[in-house]
Amino acid sequence: MLKTLSRFFLTPPEAKASRVQSSVALYFAGHPVWTPRDYAALSREGFQKNAVVHRSVRLIAEAAASLPLILKQGGAERRDHAILALLARPNSREGGQRFLESLYGHLMVSGNAYLEAVNVDGHPRELHSLRPDRMRVVPGPDGWPAAYDYTVGTRTIRFAQGQGDAPILHLTLFHPADDHYGLSPMEAAAIALDIHNAAGAWNKALLDNAARPSGALVVGGTSLTEAQFDRLKRELETNYQGGANAGRPLLLEGGLDWKPLSMSPKDMDFVEAKAAAAREIALAFGVPPLLLGLPGDSTHANYAEANRAFYRQTIIPLVKRTAEAMVQWLQPAYGETLSLEPNLDAIEALATERESLWRRVSAAGFLSDDEKREAVGYGRVGTGS
Repeated sequence: MLKTLSRFFLTPPEAKASRVQSSVALYFAGHPVWTPRDYAALSREGFQKNAVVHRSVRLIAEAAASLPLILKQGGAERRDHAILALLARPNSREGGQRFLESLYGHLMVSGNAYLEAVNVDGHPRELHSLRPDRMRVVPGPDGWPAAYDYTVGTRTIRFAQGQGDAPILHLTLFHPADDHYGLSPMEAAAIALDIHNAAGAWNKALLDNAARPSGALVVGGTSLTEAQFDRLKRELETNYQGGANAGRPLLLEGGLDWKPLSMSPKDMDFVEAKAAAAREIALAFGVPPLLLGLPGDSTHANYAEANRAFYRQTIIPLVKRTAEAMVQWLQPAYGETLSLEPNLDAIEALATERESLWRRVSAAGFLSDDEKREAVGYGRVGTGS
């Protein structure tokens, strides 16, 4: 009787978990989820073949990697912590800036970046940035990543993600239609990227054809035999195409007449199309076109303002989000509550703004020294400060 009543009055302890994630897990629990995009195509057609994408990625990666970080514990700045030493020398082959450049570069090209922590006696001793195209997410029963598969050739290594041990940190850019992978800025600018590359290919083909618009050879009165057609085509390719033959007069015989086609480079207007596509690519990456040398207002005042906007709207949010993820990933090994933030005073583009802030804070006599330090982004005076 008591056992029967207990079914009505006693309820099992409720486990805290998302009810939505359990539904997601039904589709792919325990199986690697392959990225829906072609990373090789994005890197080849974008970063390797497009100057605007290449410069945008490098500009963001180099600026973000060169920004110094401040470590805080309980509001006090720490200058001698093991995490700072690890980020300064993450592994035996890379320095801190090169390591972070790879991290931010992968994030911009793929929308995803992966860090591996090599632990010794429960503490991370090395950090490695892994290629996104080799990594696959393995969701668990609750829909969250339970492991990561890293494949090189025919060999696959699985990194299990335990609650107390997470050897892989997965960084992503926001993707509204994917549960596990981030969205690359190149995907958002895919149409503009194709237009920019196609305009460059058009210009190159035009130069290869002696910078002349295509036309037609018209035969009057009769038709050419197959042998005559092949000979004429071969002579045109040999004697009248290419930069070395630019301006060479066309010698016609046998009733041939040259009729230029109405479509010209001016009609195609590929120069304007290419410039518009370049600005759209820069927009997707969050890089002001002025910093890439694209057409526009190029005065000193505009350049300085564009540089400030670049740091305020692109670099600082990216570095803050990445630093927050890294310190939350690493701090359990040290048993401490830490925070990692960019040092805004190290940004030359923001020197005027920071100087104004320092002047206002210094004049505030009602604030203590520690409160003034916190107001300008530094921690309270503590151990190692």
